[in-house]
Amino acid sequence: MTLPRRPLPKFGRLPVVTRLVLAVAITMSLVLTGAAGFVYWRVQMALDRQLDDDLTTYQSSLDHAVRHGVQLPPGPSGSLRQILDAHGRVLDSSGAIRHQMLLTPAERDSVARGTTVRRDVGSLLPITSDTLRLQARRVTADGHRRIVIAAVRRGHRDEALRELLAQLAIASGLTLIAASYVGYRTARGALRPVERYRVGAALLADGTQNPRLDVPVDRDDEITRLGHTLNHMLDRLEASAERERRFVADASHELRTPLTLMRAELDVALHRPRTAGELTETLRSVDAEVQRLIDLSNALLELEELGSTGHITRASVPLADLLDAAVAPHRRTAERAGRALTVDTARVIVDVDARWLRPAIGNLVGNALRHGHGTVRLTATVEEDMLLVSVTDEGPGFPPEFLPRAFDRFARAEASRTGDGSGLGLAFVQAVATAHGGTVHADNVGRGAAVALRLPR
Repeated sequence: MTLPRRPLPKFGRLPVVTRLVLAVAITMSLVLTGAAGFVYWRVQMALDRQLDDDLTTYQSSLDHAVRHGVQLPPGPSGSLRQILDAHGRVLDSSGAIRHQMLLTPAERDSVARGTTVRRDVGSLLPITSDTLRLQARRVTADGHRRIVIAAVRRGHRDEALRELLAQLAIASGLTLIAASYVGYRTARGALRPVERYRVGAALLADGTQNPRLDVPVDRDDEITRLGHTLNHMLDRLEASAERERRFVADASHELRTPLTLMRAELDVALHRPRTAGELTETLRSVDAEVQRLIDLSNALLELEELGSTGHITRASVPLADLLDAAVAPHRRTAERAGRALTVDTARVIVDVDARWLRPAIGNLVGNALRHGHGTVRLTATVEEDMLLVSVTDEGPGFPPEFLPRAFDRFARAEASRTGDGSGLGLAFVQAVATAHGGTVHADNVGRGAAVALRLPR
């Protein structure tokens, strides 16, 4: 069951640079808003403290004058006062407000009960005239209760706060623009190498030969390491493509040769009537070529199976039994050729995949019998956690120019491709060694050739 793909949010469909700039802008907006709010709160608190100190001082002087029946003192610049009796009638008031009531009936009742009332008249924004901060308290004078109201104008305080808001808005806006620009330039600069890498990948997809990314050699950051990784991947892809082209060419040649021979044999057989003996000989020749095709196909299938999965199943097996099983099919061949085939091994248990290791060792023994001379020696030892298997002969050894490509598919020591073997034996041995996490090495030692397997046991 295929789950429906959820559509990407609009933000996720934006270019990376745009998303980075938006992320920077949003983050900076939050930071600037918090910083501006903190600055505004600190300045407002300082201005309010000064305003409240002035108001409290003026209120105290008014209370003292009313309580002792002396002349009311002048207040700070722009201050106002209003004296009410217990019924709310105005007994004294500043000329600027005359008989304007500064308190609501509810506030007068609250003050009459002994509560101190403080509030602001007018707002910071929008701008209004006659903004005040007032404070009212109950005072007893000569046995009579009075309501004393002191007020100071907030004009300078509000103007300072409005100016602060404007300055903070301008500074925050300019900072946000600068941060967004820097974020944009930084994102573009950081992603410019990625764009170059994308262009290089596009050239590869278009079939450009040997494309490589231009990676700076004097840097060591994440983008540079990505470039080196991509170049390494391109090297691997190029090598893989080259191996594939060579494999196809070699496989075509290997398959064409027996098919051509079979076609020639059949054409000759059909050209004129043949005796029973001649037909039998033709069929034997065709059968040999068919068997060669079968062997080649089986070898290719085994290499593909082992190479595509790289999976082996280890099991504990006696090393001596494993080597005897690998050598057994070749003993009759050695006897017919009058050659000795010896096995020298330790009596130990190894943890390997016998299904693949047995034919790999058999391939090495068969190659030594086919191409070497004298005694073929199979030696197996265990050193610490490694299994060492070596096959040597007393023949002419490998040609020096063949050793670097000895384990390539279809590689042969002889120049002609019409000899015995498919050229896949050593490639299969290397695939088995790699699947076991080991290595294989071919060399000429003394008289003859030697191929050594080194595997974790």
